[in-house]
Amino acid sequence: MYEIRSLRTDAERDEAAALVQDRQRWLAMRGMPTPARSDIPALFRAPQVKPAGLFEDGLLLACMIPQRGPDLGWGEGPCLFLDCVHTLPGHSDDTVPLITLWASDFAARLEVPLVRAEAMARHPLDVDPIATFLRRLTDMGWDVRGWGTGQHHERVARLELTAELRPGLSALIGCQVHEPQSAADQRSIA
Repeated sequence: MYEIRSLRTDAERDEAAALVQDRQRWLAMRGMPTPARSDIPALFRAPQVKPAGLFEDGLLLACMIPQRGPDLGWGEGPCLFLDCVHTLPGHSDDTVPLITLWASDFAARLEVPLVRAEAMARHPLDVDPIATFLRRLTDMGWDVRGWGTGQHHERVARLELTAELRPGLSALIGCQVHEPQSAADQRSIA
């Protein structure tokens, strides 16, 4: 069974930081875009940040920072924003659909209508490798809302997913994620 849970211990946060570093190395070795920010692994260790991880039988498959309604500069209305999503190299094909199902259900339970996320896009959206990835996401229900500057001041594809309650999902993915803080709450802590 899969489980998405908040990363509370130092060991879990260190494991997430290591996964981020492994993913960035894996992308760079394949000539794919990686975030210019070098502090992303440190975000997963920061006490004011509330990251979450997707686990299968104790193995961390992905990590992210769920936020409630940050001011992205794009999109209107409340949302669940998935920031800094990183998957274990070699597991993305299986992991991204699970994150999609969970995020849609979690947002609905939080009573927000949308999930938003950003994907690195240093090339036009119709050019590989981003084009292939975006086609996979749209097949999973995500809508591409164009491209522009993202939350971390890099060129990104803007993504939205409709929130939808999925009552039977708990049989596949257990959820022990705290209610995400708003971006304003996180700024007040820092």
